[in-house]
Amino acid sequence: MLIFKVLHSRKELPENLTQKDIVDFLYTHLERFRDTSFAISKAIDYAFSNEPGKGGFVILANTGDKLCGVLVMIKTGMEEFIPENILVYLAVHSAIRNRGIGSELLKKALEIVKGDIALHVEYDNPARHLYERFGFTSKYAEMRWQKQY
Repeated sequence: MLIFKVLHSRKELPENLTQKDIVDFLYTHLERFRDTSFAISKAIDYAFSNEPGKGGFVILANTGDKLCGVLVMIKTGMEEFIPENILVYLAVHSAIRNRGIGSELLKKALEIVKGDIALHVEYDNPARHLYERFGFTSKYAEMRWQKQY
């Protein structure tokens, strides 16, 4: 049976789980679509922040005492001209994918989030199809400029 726990602060972490455990899970199971462990931890810090314009939540999916999925949503502190939230990470344990856990995590996030959601997904990421099934569309092409130091 799948059990969800929604966390809004570090204080809500289960006794048997640290933020580092969540970071390690995401780093491992995001595979080639991962960010650095430092970046993942920073996103979780942001989600747990009480600072104005910051915040969000982390959803853990467990079967018994085993972590099987994680979703990280952060607030942008904006509205109307860009979505109020960014879905930063969604990962399911690689050994148990394609069993609906990602869908259930996303469904839970959509139930509790306030405002619109943006996300970044590479065109060849299989998760793109999950997001499309839930009504996410490609409204814009993302373009980036990186300062050269």
